[in-house]
Amino acid sequence: MSGDHLCSAREAARRLGISTTCLYDWLGQSDRGVLVLRGKPITVDYFQTGRQGQGRIQIEVREIERIREALRVRPQPLVQRRLPTVQSQWPGIHVPLGRPDQR
Repeated sequence: MSGDHLCSAREAARRLGISTTCLYDWLGQSDRGVLVLRGKPITVDYFQTGRQGQGRIQIEVREIERIREALRVRPQPLVQRRLPTVQSQWPGIHVPLGRPDQR
């Protein structure tokens, strides 16, 4: 299929693995600029037929593939952390710590 091929909302939702209702919700969020997928803001380009924009929604295949890539989970490397160091001295404290009778 070429990238210019248009899919219905039902077919687009099927390809994304979500319900059609969820897709409509995502499109509404995208219209308002508040759609966030996997922590990243995203907009969805789509066509809506009808004189007043109340007709059927059509989405290009390449747009569906772009959204699928945004949903892809990629393994993240484990961040190496240093072991916590035991501090025997504290900045600004110049006296031995502890109870005076137990030093």
